[in-house]
Parts: sequence; structure tokens; C-alpha cells
Amino acid sequence: MIKVLLVEDHVLTRMGLSMLLGKADGIELLSEAGDGIEGIKKARELSPDVILMDIGLPNIDGIEATQRIKDFNPDVKILIFTSRDSENDVFESFKAGADGYIMKGATPEQTISAIKSVYQGIGWIDPSIAKMVFSNIQKPSTQVISEPEQVKKSGNNVYGLTERELDVLELMVEGLTNPQIADKLIITRATAKAHVHSILQKLCASSRTQATVMAMKEGLV
Repeated sequence: MIKVLLVEDHVLTRMGLSMLLGKADGIELLSEAGDGIEGIKKARELSPDVILMDIGLPNIDGIEATQRIKDFNPDVKILIFTSRDSENDVFESFKAGADGYIMKGATPEQTISAIKSVYQGIGWIDPSIAKMVFSNIQKPSTQVISEPEQVKKSGNNVYGLTERELDVLELMVEGLTNPQIADKLIITRATAKAHVHSILQKLCASSRTQATVMAMKEGLV
């Protein structure tokens, strides 16, 4: 059973999420908090497995609350759940220690899937966010467009990633799971898993989420 703490200041949103989590298989809603300070306090008292964290909170925002919570409990998984989609909010959230980032427009199924993913250490980035960040860091140059695909992919590759690993990394950035990557590239799931493991090792990343953030920030895909 995944024990979840919900930190959200909007009452109606909190009520809706509470109902969703209450009905979800394998999830137990431990408690709710309406601001950053209360969220930190309950995180310390209750030791949840996953915290569903809004950014725009009273007193202190969700990014600072995430950092403070991770300071005393680095093992807790924190999933940012917000309507903010700026590049700065995304990167600052992961810098603070967030394990996933999902938009409030996500479906109930996506929300539950994201919670279970971060709990398992897989990490989660909303596909719309991944695409937005990638488009913002890409150089808008006609020279880049005219370059061969192999040159574009390897231009910033100082980690020794193979062409296939770069293909896998690109799909990770898009939010695909290992089985989806296997289907997309027409490889076995074991091979997809091996590629992901190799990518994490080469990037010195502790999770898929950290690897995808690095890929987007450094233009690896």
C-alpha cells in the first residue's frame, strides 16, 4: 500500500484528489495539508511514501517545501502536481529533489500512474512538459536543421552514449515506459531495460527522471 500525503491549497482541487486517491487500488491517503509549512510538518510526522505537492502554496511554495522535506527525508518520493508549466518551475522543482512533475490537466489514470511510478523509483515527467522544455533549449538555427541527424544527436554527447541509447533517451524524455520504448524501437523489453540502465550509469543519474532532466538541459536529444 502506497501511503500518500496530499499538499494542495485549493479546497475543491484537494477534495477531488482526495476522492480519487481514496478509490485508487494500492493507495492510502494518509493526510492532507493546505500550505507548505503544514505539508513539511505532516511529512515529518507521518513519513509518507509519496507526497503529491502543489507549487503555488501559501507561506512557502512547493519547491521550497520539497527541498526542506528532502533534507530530512531523502527517501520520500515527491510528485509535483501543478498548473505551472514554465521551464524555470520544472528545473527548480527537480533541483529541489522532486521525483516527478505532472500537470493538473492530467487524467485520473495518469495521476495514479505517476504516483505509482515515482513510488517505484521510475520517475515521471508530464509529456507536455518534456516537449516544452526540449523545444526551449533547442537552438532555433537553420544550420541545426540542415545538419545530418547523427551530427545533431552526437553534438552534445560527451557521455559516450551510443546511437541506440540516444534513441532510447529521446523516448524517455517523451515519457515512455520501458515496454513502450521496446514496442516503439521494435526491441525486447529486456533490451530496452538494459539500455535504460546503461544510460543511467553513463549519465551518473540515480533515476529516469534525473536522466531526462539532464538530457533536456544539456541538449542530448
